[in-house]
Amino acid sequence: MALSLGLALFSCQKKNQEPEAPTGWQIFETPTEASFRGLSPVTGDIAWVSGSEGTWMKTLDGGATWSHGVIGGLDSVDFRSIQGFDAETAVAVSAGQPAVIYKTTNGGETWELKHQEVEEAFLDGITFSDENRGYVFGDPVEGKWMILQTLDQGESWTPIDSLPQAANGEAGFAASASSLLAEGENLYLGSGGTEASLHISTDQGKTWSRNPSPLIQGKASQGIFALTSTRNGELILVGGDYVAPEETQKNAGIFRTTDNQWIEYQSGPLGYRSGVQYFPRFNWVITVGTNGSDYSNDYGLTWSSFSQEDFHAVKLSLTEGTIWASGGKGKVAKLTF
Repeated sequence: MALSLGLALFSCQKKNQEPEAPTGWQIFETPTEASFRGLSPVTGDIAWVSGSEGTWMKTLDGGATWSHGVIGGLDSVDFRSIQGFDAETAVAVSAGQPAVIYKTTNGGETWELKHQEVEEAFLDGITFSDENRGYVFGDPVEGKWMILQTLDQGESWTPIDSLPQAANGEAGFAASASSLLAEGENLYLGSGGTEASLHISTDQGKTWSRNPSPLIQGKASQGIFALTSTRNGELILVGGDYVAPEETQKNAGIFRTTDNQWIEYQSGPLGYRSGVQYFPRFNWVITVGTNGSDYSNDYGLTWSSFSQEDFHAVKLSLTEGTIWASGGKGKVAKLTF
C-alpha cells in the first residue's frame, strides 16, 4: 500500500513538473543572412540547415557556433531540403534547376553530386524511414509525381516503381521540405494547387490511394504545405495560402489512418503555416509560418499561438528531445518550454 501511494505521488509530481505549453524560441546568432528552409536536427547539440545561395550550415554545440559554406560551389541554387545523420554526414537537395542531390561525409568540407534530374524537375522535399532508406519527391512530370528512392543513405537514387498520378495543376511545395513523410512501410504525400490531396502508400510506393483534403485549394498558392504523424494513427496537416498569410480558414487538417477519415478541428492555427512537427516528449504539435507559431496539446483539435516569430520549417531532432526551427535572414532557433 505504501509503495503504491509512493508511486502515485511520484507520478503526480512528474506530471506537475511537465510544462503545459511552449514558452517561445531561443534564437541563435548565425554567420549568414541566407533563407533556411532545409532543416535537420540530429541531437540537442547537432543540427544541419540549408537554403538560399547554396548555403549549408551546421552546429555542434547547440547553436552557440556555426560552420557554413556553399554546397558544390552552387551559390545561385536554393537547397531547400537536407537530411543530417550525424556530425559528418548529410544529404542536401535543391529546389529548382539544376535539380540535384549532394552528399557530404566529412562534415561539410566537401560535397559530392549523387544525382541530377531532368530539366523539367522541381524537387520539393526529403524524408527517410530509416538510416538507409529515403525518398525525395518533386512536382509532377507528364502527369505523375516524381519520387526518387535511395537504399544506401543517399549514395544512389532511382525512381520508385509506381509513381502516383497527379491532377492537372496539382503540385507540391518546397516551403519547408516536409510535405512528404516516410514512416515504416508508409508514404504520405500532401499536395496543393488545383487540388489539395493526401496521397498514401502503405507498401513503400508500390500502390497509392488519393484522399481529397478539406484544406483550401484551387490556386497555385494554396494547399497542404507540411504534415506530421502523431504515431497514434493521426496525421496532422497544415498549409493555407502563402499569399494570404493572415487567413485562418481551412489551413489545417487531421487525417485518421486507421479508417481513412478526416476529423474536423475546432480551432486552427492563426494563419498560413508551412511547417509542422509532433513532439512526443510532451504530446505537443508545433506549427510555424510567416506570422507566428502555434501549438496543440490535443492532436490538432485546437491550436494556441505562443510566438509571433516567423519561420519556414520546424523539425524534431533524431534523438527526439528537442524541436528546432529555421527561417529567413539566417534565423535558426530551438523551442523553449
